[in-house]
Amino acid sequence: MVNVGIVIFGTFFMTGLGLQEFDFRTDYGRNRQEWPVPYRRFDHRPKPDPYCRALYTFCPTGLPDGTIPTMKDSDTIQVFRLQAPVWEFKYGDLLGKFDIMHDAIGFRSTLTGRNYTMEWYELFQLGNCTFPHLRPELSAPFWCNHGAACFYEGIDDLHWKQYGTLEKVAEITGTQFNKMAEWVKQDNETGIYYETWTVQADPSPNTTVWFESYDCSKFVHRTYRKLADMGVTLKSTLQTNYTRIFLYSGQPSFLGNDTTIFGDGGVKSLASDIRSFFHSFQPHQSIKDFLLSLLEVYDRVVLEKSFYLYYNFEYWHLPMKPPYIRVTYEEIPLP
Repeated sequence: MVNVGIVIFGTFFMTGLGLQEFDFRTDYGRNRQEWPVPYRRFDHRPKPDPYCRALYTFCPTGLPDGTIPTMKDSDTIQVFRLQAPVWEFKYGDLLGKFDIMHDAIGFRSTLTGRNYTMEWYELFQLGNCTFPHLRPELSAPFWCNHGAACFYEGIDDLHWKQYGTLEKVAEITGTQFNKMAEWVKQDNETGIYYETWTVQADPSPNTTVWFESYDCSKFVHRTYRKLADMGVTLKSTLQTNYTRIFLYSGQPSFLGNDTTIFGDGGVKSLASDIRSFFHSFQPHQSIKDFLLSLLEVYDRVVLEKSFYLYYNFEYWHLPMKPPYIRVTYEEIPLP
């Protein structure tokens, strides 16, 4: 059994801790001219902050000890591309009509006949990953922006087929599966937080990308690339489209982190403006407050052409420009 460090009922997760709590795996430097800004990885998963709570339990049927079964070397494992609308279990195809899809990978052991599903998603749901909480006792916005791998037995055929995709794309050996599982462990332990937005200069194909997202489809594609690197051939008869959520802006400006902006000696006017900005995007609001917030959002993003991005536990200012925000459903070929 390979211990993946999968999060079960919040185990292993943290939030709201200062940057000094972590050892970063890569030397980020401060080279602000590197675009896209590299996603920062960590060398461990700290403990969770009890303030962050999921509306729906993360990975409720995952293996209790957070492991992926070890397959026999002689086994042949079928690999499936899985896709369904976000929150299909609650809203059916509603979000699918807006091309907001969730991606995963399925496996079937031909030796045992057992099926498995592997996915990577938000620990505390999408709203918490995209926007912070404003807590009156804290000066800085408080983030619950965490994501992790989930591996569990079974493939819910109806869930994936009814409004989405369940397609066999490859076959791998048991040895290749076990190597992939070791890689998943490392990837899951070092990539600990979710990033909703892809930020780029404009919608053209060869434009400058300022920031890359880090979400469920990115995990799926990292896994596909790992399998391809092992010599696995992946084929699909369907168009391999994936959901991407874009922000469009001019060159971003680095602002600082919680300490330099919100701590003693921080920039009070900037701190106040960031808190004011995120007040319009609170993760949990009543319908009335949400409608009022939409007016504020329009004012800040479109009229004032301004957006504050939280990335790598640091803040950036985005000078927004048309078309501002766009959800796309683009084809990304298998590697």
